[in-house]
Amino acid sequence: MKVSLLATNRLTAPYPVYPIGLDYVAGAITPLHTADIIDLCCDGSDPDTIEARIREFAPDIVGLSLRNVDTSDSINAQNFIDYYKDVLAMVRRVTHAPVVLGGSAFSIFPEQFMQALGAEYGIAGDGERLAQLLAALEQGDDVSSLPGVIVQGTKMNGNCSLWEGAVTRSFDKNRPYLGYYLKNGAILNIQTKRGCPFKCIYCTYPLIDGGVMRCFEPESVGRMARELQDAGAKFIYITDSSFNADVDHSIAVAEAFARNGVGVPWGGFFTPRHLPADYFRRMADCGLTHVEFGTDSLCDATLSSYHKPFRLEQVLESHRMACDAGLFVAHYLIVGGPGENEQTLGETLDNAEKLKQTVLFFFFRMRIYPGTLLHTIALNEGNPEYNDVFSRQVFYQTDPLWNDALVRTVRERSHGRANWVTGSGGENMEKVVSRMYRKGYTGPLWEKLIR
Repeated sequence: MKVSLLATNRLTAPYPVYPIGLDYVAGAITPLHTADIIDLCCDGSDPDTIEARIREFAPDIVGLSLRNVDTSDSINAQNFIDYYKDVLAMVRRVTHAPVVLGGSAFSIFPEQFMQALGAEYGIAGDGERLAQLLAALEQGDDVSSLPGVIVQGTKMNGNCSLWEGAVTRSFDKNRPYLGYYLKNGAILNIQTKRGCPFKCIYCTYPLIDGGVMRCFEPESVGRMARELQDAGAKFIYITDSSFNADVDHSIAVAEAFARNGVGVPWGGFFTPRHLPADYFRRMADCGLTHVEFGTDSLCDATLSSYHKPFRLEQVLESHRMACDAGLFVAHYLIVGGPGENEQTLGETLDNAEKLKQTVLFFFFRMRIYPGTLLHTIALNEGNPEYNDVFSRQVFYQTDPLWNDALVRTVRERSHGRANWVTGSGGENMEKVVSRMYRKGYTGPLWEKLIR
């Protein structure tokens, strides 16, 4: 069968993100099927060109990868449901082929997206299940019994089940959209495992990837990193929810990078947990340059409320170790979640001032997603707006006046501090980053803000 795969993400802040998911989907369905990947981040500005390409390819199936439901940012809010409707309408204009929805956003809201967009099929969880769906369609089997597959007009068969088959990334340096990413930051991404064992109250990663870690063989990850470097990557970003959730595996991957001659800088998200004393020095020796900590708070009471797997002492120690190893360090903080109050926020801000040589990204309030403990907490509080968290961005709040005050408090404390960033930075940050990329800068660039 011929399959058109559309990467629908068009967000470019803080930088354009290469559509790694469709590499894995293509790896699962080829060579038995022919895949044509279209990336709307670089091609979507010209719908006529996209329509002509789909019409010429004449697919038997069209897959739409939905990466984001919205921006999850309360001060830079955007919802993408109408945009996805427009993309599907464009597809319908040029082909009668059935449409399959997938991607992380779909996996969070499978039945809602099926109803809103009217696609024939959907796949929640690992996209490799498209191979099973195609085989069943070719054989005329009942696809509604396939794990993770949902058919229009029906409910999904159980929860997202983990893919247990082979995982193969089909990276092709000749794909036309690769040049766009090399010209805009030259950041290419890599995955070293799937699944997250942590229980943070707001997080959807365990819902999308599962709560059990499925680690990829380190040497194969190292070879892929070298392939990305040879294709022109100037920075490699690890997409794992927490690269060091399995400490031993992260060390093995870093050493595989070094063995395979990966010389470009690389980084990813880390958890500030108990680590071996020489952990970050070993990482740095293997090329790690950027450490992004998913810290969320610098107050033990709030960390406990958020169900984070660490406390302030571990944050401070991890930060010191990373800085001592000469690494660029950033912390991502979420203020205003359950348990947050004036006292806990003040403690976080006071401790933030103690963190030297870092960038702090402050996000306000938590986006509520179904299936998370946060959603359960919110529903138990009886606020009716928590019932529909799909059609619009709904954020957890206790007292509206307090929510206004926390934004004002953080902004007052961050005034004049270039390394204290509120939200994603918005359009201004995006424009600055784009200009720097046009001037030849590469990588995530937040290290330029370190003070």
